[in-house]
Amino acid sequence: MIIYDRLFIGGSWVEPSDPALLDIASPHDQSVVGRAAQAQPADIDRAVAAARASFEAGAWRSTPPAERIAVLRRFNALREENAEKIAHLISVENGSAGWFTRAGQPGLTRQANAYLKAAEEFGWEETLAPSDPASPVRSVVRREAVGVVAAVIPWNSPFSSATTKIIPALVAGNSVVLKVSPENSLSMGFLAELLEQVGLPEGVISVLSAGRETSEYLVSHEEVDKIAFTGSTAAGRRIASIAGEQLKRVSLELGGKSAAIILPDADIEKAVAGLKFGSLLNNGESCIAQTRILAPRSRYEKVVAALTELVESLKVGDPGDPDTFIGPMIRPDQQERVRNYIRLGIEEGARLVTGGPQIPEGLEKGNYVTPTVFADVDNSMRIAQEEIFGPVLVVIAYDDEDDAIRIANDSEYGLSGGVWSSDEAHALEVARRVRTGTITVNGASVAFDGPFGGFKTSGIGREYGAVGLGTYTEYKTITVPED
Repeated sequence: MIIYDRLFIGGSWVEPSDPALLDIASPHDQSVVGRAAQAQPADIDRAVAAARASFEAGAWRSTPPAERIAVLRRFNALREENAEKIAHLISVENGSAGWFTRAGQPGLTRQANAYLKAAEEFGWEETLAPSDPASPVRSVVRREAVGVVAAVIPWNSPFSSATTKIIPALVAGNSVVLKVSPENSLSMGFLAELLEQVGLPEGVISVLSAGRETSEYLVSHEEVDKIAFTGSTAAGRRIASIAGEQLKRVSLELGGKSAAIILPDADIEKAVAGLKFGSLLNNGESCIAQTRILAPRSRYEKVVAALTELVESLKVGDPGDPDTFIGPMIRPDQQERVRNYIRLGIEEGARLVTGGPQIPEGLEKGNYVTPTVFADVDNSMRIAQEEIFGPVLVVIAYDDEDDAIRIANDSEYGLSGGVWSSDEAHALEVARRVRTGTITVNGASVAFDGPFGGFKTSGIGREYGAVGLGTYTEYKTITVPED
């Protein structure tokens, strides 16, 4: 039993305004695995006040970038030392299979290193030569911290979502209030323990677990200068409206319904093996999951058969079992949501190839769903247009390459995607035509030095690398007379 009965505000553990603790239930069997204090508006006020005071005092933002980078390197080293514990906590509270939570740890290192390398090379202050030799001034261009950042993250991949925001925000000199989901109170409590050890000045960082209403109170707070949000498109719209009304800086990483285009010359066996991870990572609870599989009519049934064989081979069960590939959904309401989409697919006339709305046998105590594949899906169906956030794949036939690209782009989302072909150069050409923020060729892994984010309703702004770091800064231009 893990208990966090205090809140991490401004770098210290303090008594919460509400002493009641939330029970954290195991998605596997509903047993209580921990209890944690939840922040209320009064706690948000304390955290934002601490962040504002630390920012105005200037100790952190005036620290040379090299020293800020060194502090974040210490944090990254601490996280690496505790990778196994972090993976375990996320599996316990989220139901994510152990293979996924462990495999994600090196990715966190690469993500952090890309940010820190970008910070080392960043143009924190540059002097521009006059564009006109007759100009009487030269310009000194600075990149300065935005101020107080409200970072709000979802439950599905807590450590990655957290570090994606706090590392660039902190290395840029900001003060941060990180609001995490109640479901992640255990892993994020441990994140706070790590941050406590790295030597940040008082007030610079707070980590608060709280529900949606408290999240809205935070992003609406008049002392918050920037909102960095990852979550649903619906919540993103609400946050964007608040940011627009208050003229806050905002970056949004939102939902997805990504397409994997299997070109006629693709090796189907290799493509499906890659989609095991590209489509079904984290129990399907992933915004970047490629859940629309686009297959040429000439090879359609072969793709359907290969996907069916794959899905039926995957073990569903206890996330702590090393043989498990797919664990439970995080909450009972999410379980029912996914099962309702499966029922909807049947009602819409899609062919249920494998799976269905039934709970897997022997797993009735947990939030389990049966991994499902639908064939004969029209892209206009709701199961092809709406983000299900579970292990449900739809296979859509296309006539030719132009038709495949049209279908891939026929979505309100544009976050991720993939192209599979034996001709890598041609796959790259196809990828260029898909309206999405990130797209892979033949299952390539994510590159953390390149910008990540979405087109259309998948978001505003970008994360990762130098571009992501830049979103936590403001430009200042100082003009100086030429001698």
